Amino acid sequence: MRNRFNLLLLSAVLALGGVFAGFSSPVSEAASVSSQDKKITARFDSARALEHIRHLSVDLGPRVTGTEQEEEASRYMERLFKRYGYKVSTQKFSIPDRLEGTLTLPSDGNRELAIRIATGSAPTGDEGLRAPLVDAGLGGESDFPDDTAGKVALIRRGEYTFYDKARNAEEAGASGVILYDHADALVPPSPSLGGNDVSIPVVAVTKKDGEALLEAMQSDDVTVSLFIQALGNQTSQNVMAIKKPKGKKGKDADIVYVTAHYDSVPYSPGANDNASGTGVLLELARIMKGLPTEKEVRFVAFGAEEIGLVGSRYYVSQLSSDEIRRSAANFNMDMVGTNWDQATQLYVNVVDGQPNLVWQYAQAAAERLGNDTLFLYQRGSSDHVAFYEAGIDAANFIRREPETANLEPWYHTPEDTIDKIDQERLQEAGELVGSAVYDLTGKETPRRKKKKERRMVSSHHLHEDHEHEVMR
Repeated sequence: MRNRFNLLLLSAVLALGGVFAGFSSPVSEAASVSSQDKKITARFDSARALEHIRHLSVDLGPRVTGTEQEEEASRYMERLFKRYGYKVSTQKFSIPDRLEGTLTLPSDGNRELAIRIATGSAPTGDEGLRAPLVDAGLGGESDFPDDTAGKVALIRRGEYTFYDKARNAEEAGASGVILYDHADALVPPSPSLGGNDVSIPVVAVTKKDGEALLEAMQSDDVTVSLFIQALGNQTSQNVMAIKKPKGKKGKDADIVYVTAHYDSVPYSPGANDNASGTGVLLELARIMKGLPTEKEVRFVAFGAEEIGLVGSRYYVSQLSSDEIRRSAANFNMDMVGTNWDQATQLYVNVVDGQPNLVWQYAQAAAERLGNDTLFLYQRGSSDHVAFYEAGIDAANFIRREPETANLEPWYHTPEDTIDKIDQERLQEAGELVGSAVYDLTGKETPRRKKKKERRMVSSHHLHEDHEHEVMR
């Protein structure tokens, strides 16, 4: 985490009228809410943003990449953008093949357990797998009972890698593997096999569910039904609304991108991650439609963020060299509405940790609005990464706990529900990002020479819910 003293020093330098990266600092301008800011603050309605969050997280629920719920969310946004008067387009793209399945307990009324399927796991086939459980401890070579063959091995997380456990089970003749966590959590761990494949299905469950299975096995045989299928040739989609600049042909204007992803992880309604950013995006699009700007503004809602920033990377890859040249900045919003009382700071995450144009205008807007929550931080893990890789100044706005940079405890869990959203924080995010965007787009700024190359950063290391490639 960067030292607050450095940020205060940076603010002081900018306030003295210094020049940053070829642009005059806006911090040296008005130190109180401007009439231009009021066009945003007086119009932004967090109640409307909250209704969008309600539709996405309550009416639709989990919006997992490639599902009908994700596609319906895209149609909802398309309808709204058109209602607001924008030229709207939907950009479809292919997503990587994935596995989907269920784990049920026939002896318990076919109760279904929440699972995560290991990358490298084998599908069960259309008929599925029905077999008794066997306790295989930690999954070491000597932990498997003699009667393991044909049974599903229940294995506790720890000591060995997930791949070692799965490989040992495979060699012991197990027909499948259920890994259970060694720590309490609301969702199962993500069981990566480190790029390796096994010939049997492998899934993970929570500590609570794993221990419940283990306890049931002490008094009786427990049979499970496991079904895993491979899904291929699926698509996701980005939804785009374009605001043309006043009195200027679009091909001559710089471009500012306001973005958010609308997909969620399995089992999670995704109210904060990221219906919150999407709700603010939609409300900003509504209020900015009638405001004159000198730059082109593109409102883009990305699909497939949760599987590795696929939608944003596809979108940026389709920009022409001229569009890249004209691209000024990307303001990306991800998880801006949590009511977790410890998330008192609005982090401005930048991939390289360096102040850029987005930070500059956000900081200036915060000063005018009397907002002291901003904090510059080095972090990828969201869709601003794709813009950074193309040489475009980009930052992600996200609520975190000071000092630790922790996210709320219900991140990526079924508990990410609308009752965890703080409407005042939605208002604050909308006013801040909106004022910064309108300030930047409402004036001419010298076009800078773009860097030809950016350091390419793997989404594996950037995405927060991805664990180390070799997992234990």
